[in-house]
Amino acid sequence: MKLPRTPTFSLDGKRALVTGGSSGIGLGAAVALAEAGAEVTLAARRAETLEQAVAALRAQGWAALALPLDIADIETTGACLAATEPFDILVNSAGLARHSAATDTIASDFDAVMDVNLRGAYFLLQAVGKRLIEAGKPGSLITISSQMAHVGGVDRAAYCGSKHAVEGFTKAMAIEWGPHRIRVNTICPTFVRTPLTEPTFADPERVAWIEEKIKLGRVAEVEDLMGAVTFLASDAAAMITGTSLLVDGGWTAD
Repeated sequence: MKLPRTPTFSLDGKRALVTGGSSGIGLGAAVALAEAGAEVTLAARRAETLEQAVAALRAQGWAALALPLDIADIETTGACLAATEPFDILVNSAGLARHSAATDTIASDFDAVMDVNLRGAYFLLQAVGKRLIEAGKPGSLITISSQMAHVGGVDRAAYCGSKHAVEGFTKAMAIEWGPHRIRVNTICPTFVRTPLTEPTFADPERVAWIEEKIKLGRVAEVEDLMGAVTFLASDAAAMITGTSLLVDGGWTAD
């Protein structure tokens, strides 16, 4: 009897781009991909922090490069990616949150959130996808979305709107690019302890709300997402596209 073989989680020989890669979830994703064998390019706005992150990865013997980049600047991002070799893997972890009651949302905050979470994400995936199609290469494009792409949340109308929209274009891109063997998915975490979420964890009422909703009884750490990143990037997820992987501790199980 011929037994089936487990697909490989190895990313040897792959080139990966991680935006928002200088800290938090993005840095965790970069470590996970590098550990699996990929050459990882970390992209972020803060050049000094970015160089520190790259140096830390290299100190572990991993292949890492720095790319100062603001995905909200879609023209510069597009030109930069058009001039590079295509990336086999993208993890877009760049994100922005400006929370307020829906009645208090101001246009500048709304626009800032959408410029990064939606507009920037859309055209980043477009740029990476186009290079893969031009080169005739398969790929795995992953956006770090949120459980808030599937539910609502107090003071999060703009943020939820941006993440719900990401789920929509993810499905559409997956349909269009499937024939090119390019997979497009999201990872949707619950609240993760990162610099982005520090203001939330400083509010006792918000902490109580979070702890009540997460069925596993704790908030997530960056390490909780690293296996999901490696999985979706690898051939082990070769038949997964156009969907979201919820890493939410059961938040959306209700």
